Amino acid sequence: MSFSSEVKEELSRQVSTSRHCQLAELAAIICFLGRLETDVDGEVQLCLQTENETVIRKCFTLLEKTFNINTDVLQISLGEGKGHTYTTLVEGRDEVVKILQAVKMKDEYGMEQAVRKGPNPLIIKNACCKRAFLRGAFLSVGSMSDPGKSYHMEFVCIFEEGAEQLKQLIQGFQVEAKIVSRKKYYVVYLKEGTGIVDLLNIMEAHISLMDFENYRIVKEMRNSINRKVNCETANITKTVNASSRQIEDILLIRERYGFQNLSDSLRETAELRLEYPDATLKELGQILTPPMGKSGMNHRLRKLSEIADKLRD
Repeated sequence: MSFSSEVKEELSRQVSTSRHCQLAELAAIICFLGRLETDVDGEVQLCLQTENETVIRKCFTLLEKTFNINTDVLQISLGEGKGHTYTTLVEGRDEVVKILQAVKMKDEYGMEQAVRKGPNPLIIKNACCKRAFLRGAFLSVGSMSDPGKSYHMEFVCIFEEGAEQLKQLIQGFQVEAKIVSRKKYYVVYLKEGTGIVDLLNIMEAHISLMDFENYRIVKEMRNSINRKVNCETANITKTVNASSRQIEDILLIRERYGFQNLSDSLRETAELRLEYPDATLKELGQILTPPMGKSGMNHRLRKLSEIADKLRD
């Protein structure tokens, strides 16, 4: 099971105790997946355009809790219509109207407008209802990448107005979200690990949040170790390259100028470098009596380099 599926499975088990929050989550599912269809007998049906059993199961749970509709009586009928697979939730005009009125998708703010522009603001006026709506939105059109590979969460919307409203809803919780157009869809996405953690917390996916944080800790620790190793490697390479140049200069001075013509301090430094080719400047300085600091050793070796350059000229 993918990490995204694990999140949805956890969210499907999270049911608010308040009816208004249950209605907000139901409104999200209907906004993103709901369709009104008419059967061969002319009977109105409220359907979901999905084959995701997790979403279907959660939707029936919400219908049972908010309208006392016995889900054992309802038949989950998968039928092909207009090139899509639909799952019938409720049959009968009276039942459909009752549900749409409860989720504020009837009369002047109808279902078509809700599908295009998002839910009626009255259904998500409370912070708890906004959390529930985001939970339903992720169940319906959300997905996440494997946090072990990358940090990415997205909601795929059909209409730009609905995507914009969803983005504003997420940003209302101080979480940064952006919209990108992808083919004929509008995708609300989050790329920052911190923002994804915050949104998982907002949707009350606490187990998934802890799993995600574990991935982050391991990944950041690995990156930290890699940075330190790369830094150490770069420092070693720099030391080796500098030592090679210094030894080359000292050998040239010994051959064409002679150590006897150097001052005592420079001769001592040249002989020490030849004896300890792999030592750092700090280590060379500690060998001297009295010990010398790194800057002092660097100054002496630079003087030797200047003498070598003059000999080359």
